[in-house]
Amino acid sequence: MTIQQRPTLYIDGVWCSSSEGSTRPTINPYDASVLTEVDEASVADAERAIASAKHYFTTSDWPSRPYVERCAFLSRMVKLLQKHKSELARIETLDTGKTLGESEIDIDDVSNVFRFYAAEALKLEGERRVLSPMIPDTVKSVIVHEPVGVCVLITPWNYPILQLCWKLAPALATGNVVIIKPSEVTPLSTIFVVKLLLEAGFPPKSVQLLTASGASVGPTLTESPDVDLVSFTGGLATGQAIMRSCASTVKRCTVELGGKNPNVVFADCDLAWAIDNVVTAVFVHSGQVCSAGARLIVEESIADQLVAGVVERAQQIVMGSGLDPASETGPLVSEAHLRKVETYVQLARDEGAQVLCGGTRPDPVRFPHLARGYFFLPTVVDRCNRSMRIVQEESFGPILTVERFRDGDEAMAIALANDTKYGLAGGVQSGDQARAERVARRLRHGTVWTNTYGVYTPEAEWGGYGMSGNGRELGPKGLDEYVETKHIWSETKPNVMGWFKGARI
Repeated sequence: MTIQQRPTLYIDGVWCSSSEGSTRPTINPYDASVLTEVDEASVADAERAIASAKHYFTTSDWPSRPYVERCAFLSRMVKLLQKHKSELARIETLDTGKTLGESEIDIDDVSNVFRFYAAEALKLEGERRVLSPMIPDTVKSVIVHEPVGVCVLITPWNYPILQLCWKLAPALATGNVVIIKPSEVTPLSTIFVVKLLLEAGFPPKSVQLLTASGASVGPTLTESPDVDLVSFTGGLATGQAIMRSCASTVKRCTVELGGKNPNVVFADCDLAWAIDNVVTAVFVHSGQVCSAGARLIVEESIADQLVAGVVERAQQIVMGSGLDPASETGPLVSEAHLRKVETYVQLARDEGAQVLCGGTRPDPVRFPHLARGYFFLPTVVDRCNRSMRIVQEESFGPILTVERFRDGDEAMAIALANDTKYGLAGGVQSGDQARAERVARRLRHGTVWTNTYGVYTPEAEWGGYGMSGNGRELGPKGLDEYVETKHIWSETKPNVMGWFKGARI
């Protein structure tokens, strides 16, 4: 397997280097080694990508091709993703630090996303006749769907291939052209996917790729009047800045901005099962998951037992290289992110919370093989309350906070779960399925799992309430973000309308 070498920009149908000659190293978070260097796109490169995308959208037949043709390309992507699964998963693991098993699951998931939209987008073919007794017999009234235009897709570092393809599949299926801007921290799998898109038959100029930091090219992409849509997944502050930037040209802007997700556990759960659920919900991918169940909200009567069991399991989690089959979780993505997570644990201590386990980097004497990487021990923080920043803010690391509610007090559990500015996801665990579903319907979060956590399907929409963002990805509504809906009213027997008669003097 060969790591992608320069050039890594794809502009106007050609692989090319940065116009300014700038490069950026990509770092293996397991041992801080340099994997390779990628080109750092300049403002001029971004402007050239926008111009190429706009010209192709307005002059080519791509937007008007039959849906069946474009969807055939999506089906080819499914085959190519599976063909190159091992190679692509290894690249994803080296770049992000996640386990190889997680990366392989991600590729299977995005294969299903392409498969779903290859079928779902066909439903937009043709026109829908508008029927109403208010419409004269001489009128043909129809609804048609057209692509939005030039779409900028900005993706995060934690799930590079997954979050890219959630956007990419519906955007291309509906005849848009795309400019992809992956996170500068983890760009390698995205470069590989662009190569697969070309191999699948997508027109070369329907896709542009800019490897660069958001600070260097972001404003150019989001402010341009030639960009029709921006889809962003990432942090709250960046998302807010992007929304403000898009407002100047009133372009479409969809954002998914993370969450501070509650996992509510009632006392009637099987204890061993509940412990496993809580550990899995928060510590997969070292907590670097926007939907991670980072807030345990537990009924008082089982709280001590449950937390003790979670602490025991957390201390047994095997950390290591994502390429090692024995590893259960890997490092954090970067030194900068590691320092951020450390800061949140110190804040928790300062605010009076109790760190029951973890809270530090692994001991380099006991774990010398982890010493060079960005590892942080799975952490459980007890005695938390809603005034603490560790409870309010997204730490995006392997940190579980614990809040308690009175026995039998569903209203209190719901109030705690909803007491957040975010609203992406949540969980409700109870031996009483009716209660679990009843509480789930009261939670203001875009996805709620009962008696499980973290699973999803391409057929169901994904997105959040509140500051978790707007719009939806996946599901039928995931297509809606990328189409314009046009009403055409055709009078088949035109007549003088006779509205203005003229003045009589």
